[in-house]
Amino acid sequence: MDSSQALDKIKDFLLIFTSIFYEALPFIVIGSLLAGLLEELLPQKLIARLLPRNRFFAILIGALLGLIFPMCECGIIPVMRRLLRKGLPLSCCVAYLLAGPIINPLVLLSTYVAFDGMENATENGTLAFQMGGLAMVLTRTGMAYLVAVGTSLIVDRLHQKHGDELLMPLAKPPVKSKLSLDVVDDDDVTVNKGSMNWFARASRISETALHDFIDITVFLTIGALLAAFTRIWLTHDAISELSRSHIILAVLLMMALSVVLCLCSEADAFVAASFVTLRPAAKAGFLVLGPMFDLKLYMMYTRVFKPKLIWTIIISVVIQVFLYTMILHGLWENLGPKFFFPKIDPITSTSR
Repeated sequence: MDSSQALDKIKDFLLIFTSIFYEALPFIVIGSLLAGLLEELLPQKLIARLLPRNRFFAILIGALLGLIFPMCECGIIPVMRRLLRKGLPLSCCVAYLLAGPIINPLVLLSTYVAFDGMENATENGTLAFQMGGLAMVLTRTGMAYLVAVGTSLIVDRLHQKHGDELLMPLAKPPVKSKLSLDVVDDDDVTVNKGSMNWFARASRISETALHDFIDITVFLTIGALLAAFTRIWLTHDAISELSRSHIILAVLLMMALSVVLCLCSEADAFVAASFVTLRPAAKAGFLVLGPMFDLKLYMMYTRVFKPKLIWTIIISVVIQVFLYTMILHGLWENLGPKFFFPKIDPITSTSR
């Protein structure tokens, strides 16, 4: 490698790093502000009243909290940590952490726009039988929900055994040592917030938001550096060429790519849609795994969870995404042409 090539690599590295960092930064700011508002204004008793007392149904609802608190994966970390400290059960927080960056209005809209018209895509002059906008939205939402709920059930069992030992100190509830749906309202035992003026409340909100912003941004920076270093060795053409021959290879490659690219969930659908030659299942695996686990998220997880919990989540998510993706491939390739392209003879489709 000569000096000009080395310089190009350095430029690419800096460009990728800054794009990841500045893409994620606004959402961390929003997430930190929302975390400050939740810490100051959201009573713990309200959380207990809103969630079912049955843990299974609480997890089912927790996976849909992204519809109420729509955040990408970068901004959701500080919000989730504050919800943990407010007494939201760990399993519900994990369900929100995993599903929230996908099951929220903005991400669903961006996914629809990115894949809209993709059902008409052709390859070598014949219909490629790709998923359109609505099909990919439903697929991504369904897979994300199943993975989030399944992982949260595993986390719930683990938490019953190990308790708050799974959490970093800053994520532990300050009043009770054991998370449960029967939370104790620390708003009643610390400061009488009803008597505070709005200036004092704004000061407390900004203090909490600034603390979370600095804490999370440090690890975002480390994750972005790792992602940029990896991405300079991967190219679009190399991934496409390697993944054409075998669906398992295609799925594994796209899952690996989602981990190293560190894309924001609002933008990753456009990247996935650009891989026109890939089968829909491989794209779905990319879209589901990335917002749940990538290099920058791993670094940010370390500010909330202990390694035992982090690796439990990662292993559960990766295995489930792979299994659901392979099931999706079988269903789509066998039933997709019949139900979504009834007027097209499947024999005329491209080799898959």
